[in-house]
Amino acid sequence: MFTVLRCVIYRDLLLATRRWADVLTALVFFVIVVSLFPLGVGPEPNLLRTIAPGVIWVAALLASMLSLTRIFAADYADGTLEQMLLSTAPLGMIVAAKVIAHWLVTGLLVVLIAPLLALQFDLPQQLLATLTLSLLLGTPVLSMIGAIGAALTLGLRGGGALLSLLVLPLYVPVLIIGAGAVDMAAAGLGTEAHFLLLAALLVVAAAFAPWAAAAALRISAE
Repeated sequence: MFTVLRCVIYRDLLLATRRWADVLTALVFFVIVVSLFPLGVGPEPNLLRTIAPGVIWVAALLASMLSLTRIFAADYADGTLEQMLLSTAPLGMIVAAKVIAHWLVTGLLVVLIAPLLALQFDLPQQLLATLTLSLLLGTPVLSMIGAIGAALTLGLRGGGALLSLLVLPLYVPVLIIGAGAVDMAAAGLGTEAHFLLLAALLVVAAAFAPWAAAAALRISAE
């Protein structure tokens, strides 16, 4: 199973290197959305520091959602998904590998660039680590939840709009906890509870989301 996991991740990463325009779309969207807020709000340091966690987390959420349709769409279009469904390897493991590859080319880039963008909001240096860690724990959860929605809407006309309606309510807890961790750190309070909740969401999503997405794929393929 681990060989299958490694091969699928390598395949999807290789395909991503050949479609850099699609990969960069989500990252550029994230950068633009975050950068527009300081320009629109104005150079008020206290206000910028207050809204920074929410703005960055909302932008990360939207950037993740923007790229969700790419998880299965190409495989569905060229028939690769049918071969995956017929494979002897567990479909849940294949889905998990595809979600990991999706996060590596979208979520991880967001995590890496977020501290640089946070400097526009005059966010203190000690809060950058908290912001990065919250995104590092939260963005994989967004990818896993989004994979379920992407599988359910696969092949549907207007699936992008339906996908947004499906996953946005499920993203709200991750958004609140992730942004709240930075707010607690800014207030001088402990952030352990928020990080433990994010870690718990990550474990639960990793355990159940790939298999739920696999079941949704079988339904969509029929």
